[in-house]
Amino acid sequence: MSNATLVREKPAGRSAGRVFKVLFLCTGNSARSIMAEAILGRVGRGRFEASSAGSHPKGEVHPQAIALLKSLGYETVRLRSKSWDEFGGPGAPRFDFIFTVCDQAAGETCPVWPGHPLTAHWGIPDPALATGTDAQIAVTFDEAFRLLSNRINVFAALPIATLDREVLRHELRVIGRMEGATDKAKGAG
Repeated sequence: MSNATLVREKPAGRSAGRVFKVLFLCTGNSARSIMAEAILGRVGRGRFEASSAGSHPKGEVHPQAIALLKSLGYETVRLRSKSWDEFGGPGAPRFDFIFTVCDQAAGETCPVWPGHPLTAHWGIPDPALATGTDAQIAVTFDEAFRLLSNRINVFAALPIATLDREVLRHELRVIGRMEGATDKAKGAG
């Protein structure tokens, strides 16, 4: 298939200057989804508005996630562990994309998201489960950050406004299967 068949004119309702809303979901919303929110907030500034939530939020962001983000110059004051219920009720924002970053959240029954967002599973191993020395745990968080950053950079580079919805859905699934994907993410749709 040539690129000419993949790229089409802008679908109705999309514009090149539009800000796309993205929600990253995890179970605890303490590490992976928080880091993803921060990464896209920086990488996609002006094109994307990133949020994160959990099905069973821990109530606090993992200290190692905060330490890593701060060490890389990310603003962390607004990052907080929150329930996906904040984004599923009346008056909630309409998301364009929803990505699960943990296998457990990918298998749960999610709220009904208004607006028919595109979804994909981008599961990677949970750094919050890491054990060992502080240095070993830090390496695990660094790796999770790297894997998420790679996915998010590829996503942010997509010409979203010009891609057909089915082509875009395919590309999102390909991103989910990138290096470090969990077995569940490798087998996702």
